[in-house]
Amino acid sequence: MSETSASGILEQAILPVKPGQEADFEKTFDEARHIVAGMPGFRTLTLSRGIETPSDYLLLIAWDTVEHHELGFRGSPEYQRWRELLHRFYEPFPKVEHFVEVASALPD
Repeated sequence: MSETSASGILEQAILPVKPGQEADFEKTFDEARHIVAGMPGFRTLTLSRGIETPSDYLLLIAWDTVEHHELGFRGSPEYQRWRELLHRFYEPFPKVEHFVEVASALPD
């Protein structure tokens, strides 16, 4: 159904948080991250804050498959709680995309 690899897939989203709400978003995200971390197919999650644009956050979540994210998580009651917690912070609403690894590197 979807392309995947041994390393799974990577969900990527830039989260444009409304300026002035960054601290509240980070506090709320600390609760929300436990929701997604308990889902089947979840591997890892990182949230990083922009340097040039401090109200933008980069969310990266590794899943076993796209279906674990799109059907499993987004189709779950847990996702409704995630939405209640986080979606009020975004303006505009983030675009979410999925990626499969094609190359990587470590220090020589």
